Amino acid sequence: MISFTNTEIASLEHLYKINLVNSVTGIKSANLIGSVSNKGIENVSVFSSVVHFGSEPPLLGMVFRPTTVARNTYDNIKETGFYSINAIHQSIIKEAHHTSAKYPADISEFDQTDLIAAYKDAYKVPFVKEAPVQMLMKYVNEYHIQENGTLLVLGEIQKLYLKEELLQEDGFINLSQGEVVGINGLDGYIKTTLIERLPYQRPKK
Repeated sequence: MISFTNTEIASLEHLYKINLVNSVTGIKSANLIGSVSNKGIENVSVFSSVVHFGSEPPLLGMVFRPTTVARNTYDNIKETGFYSINAIHQSIIKEAHHTSAKYPADISEFDQTDLIAAYKDAYKVPFVKEAPVQMLMKYVNEYHIQENGTLLVLGEIQKLYLKEELLQEDGFINLSQGEVVGINGLDGYIKTTLIERLPYQRPKK
């Protein structure tokens, strides 16, 4: 096996280093975060850091890089207190990935891609129409990670929308049946295939 010490990783060429460290943890969730500013400008951006933090209440977290430069999604969330999380369908990978481009705050990524903004139940938050799983989120709190200046933002699910055929009788959502993709590293999109569901495990007697 090849190996890297912490010192060697720190000295790697920048792009090589971020590719290496971003991909080493394996497959991450692939989501589009929808938001809108107080001026009514829509924003949608790809995130690979959405993580489950608890089911009661239903909390999800996501990581923002340091706000020393403009972070339109973060600014919109702080302004309005609401946003959407939308699972990326296999058919929209290229459009979803383009939302990582750094557009100014007065430009909507919906206008720069073929992604379609959808509004539901009078909520003033854009969802991504093509997403098979969509969540309305309410900002709850944020935590500053001192070691690298990032922010962990926690939100609570206010309403969950999903294609009916994905929902199993026990509440399990079969993402592979909905052709939801994952992300390996920064730019590697992965098909998800359910291999097997295993029962709750107890210690062997």
